[in-house]
Amino acid sequence: MTKKNILQSLGPGLLFAGAAVGVSHLVYSTKAGAIYGFGLIWLVFMANIFKYPFFEFGPRYAAATGESLLRGYQRLGNWVLGLFSIITLCTMFTIQAAVTIVTASLAVHLFGNGISLMFWAAILLLVCAGILTIGRYKLLDNLMKFIIITLTLITFITVIIAFKQTTSPIRWAQEFPMEGIGLTFVIAFMGWMPAPLDLSVWHSLWALEKQKQTQDDFNLKKSLFDFNVGYIGTTILALFFVALGALVMYNSGTAFSPKGAVFAKQLIELYTTTLGNSMGLFIGLAAFITMFSTTVTCLDALPRSMAKAHVLLMKKNTATHSTNTQADSSRVYYFGWLGTLVIGSLVILNLFLTNMASFLMVATILSFLTTPFFAIVNYILVTRYLPKEQQPSMIIKALSGLGIVYLFVFCGIYIWSLL
Repeated sequence: MTKKNILQSLGPGLLFAGAAVGVSHLVYSTKAGAIYGFGLIWLVFMANIFKYPFFEFGPRYAAATGESLLRGYQRLGNWVLGLFSIITLCTMFTIQAAVTIVTASLAVHLFGNGISLMFWAAILLLVCAGILTIGRYKLLDNLMKFIIITLTLITFITVIIAFKQTTSPIRWAQEFPMEGIGLTFVIAFMGWMPAPLDLSVWHSLWALEKQKQTQDDFNLKKSLFDFNVGYIGTTILALFFVALGALVMYNSGTAFSPKGAVFAKQLIELYTTTLGNSMGLFIGLAAFITMFSTTVTCLDALPRSMAKAHVLLMKKNTATHSTNTQADSSRVYYFGWLGTLVIGSLVILNLFLTNMASFLMVATILSFLTTPFFAIVNYILVTRYLPKEQQPSMIIKALSGLGIVYLFVFCGIYIWSLL
């Protein structure tokens, strides 16, 4: 396969990366390095390894069956699909608002000129909604290839320069904060590392869209290759951002501000400190484009998944409805949910605007506490409804079991700490 063909075969995996490389990387990974040095590297690996099967089940199920995880949830019972819809409804506004506020904060730092943070958030949401209305999946697919490749190269170069320029001893001793603020940070970090687990549903929907674009040439093998490229890329980038925080801010006496615009300035300075002030605008734009990609992918995926769930719940016997009828209904519901998400996110932002750090903590903890649900139902789907030859290997199944235990243990530890 030529390089051109490989790039063309990529799509949903890079959309996954675009959605994941946002708050979890630019905010939490960098903050982990700034606070603990390289002491939380174990957490990056643990979160990515134990969540891997449940994310992988999304594109696997879609490619093997030609249907999304949402249709699979309905096969398990309408109550499962209904529970997914309730969980998504309870978290979608906080997820969208969280990624939007970080993007808006970067916009204030780069282009502000006295324009308020709330105004930038509204503009960004409206621009993203316009892009999705006009371009839909195809535009997202092409845009993400450029963004992710550019970000990876810039971040890699920056980390290399930071390693060469650092004069302080590098602390590699691993830390295990299991109480108080430290535990809260660990749970929040795991909540969005590499991403909320409902991204598995989004990925299955994107994989079906990719099949349409390629006239069903996006088979199981290509789908899993695409996923692994995106997933491994997000893991590597997380390590890069931890390194930047550790090399530039650890033991510097500087703490990240809870105020959005100040935080954005500190984030950009991580790059300019190592590359020089002349690169400030270039690096700032790269960070902004990264968060913009996260904002637009979330704004597409959340309404897309709710619209699909809406159609399935309203038409329980899907066999009696034509594919065209379902597609038309999905489009109508998609735009309805898109508008609802924009308005709801602005309301949430207006309530939490004064303290971005607390708001992000709430959003990420909510995502982590809902993770066991997605892990269990995704595992049941691929082991119950896929033919033996298309099911995951015994190693992945064993890792799934360990992952479920890991998720329940940490959720239990956090809940116990609140009592």
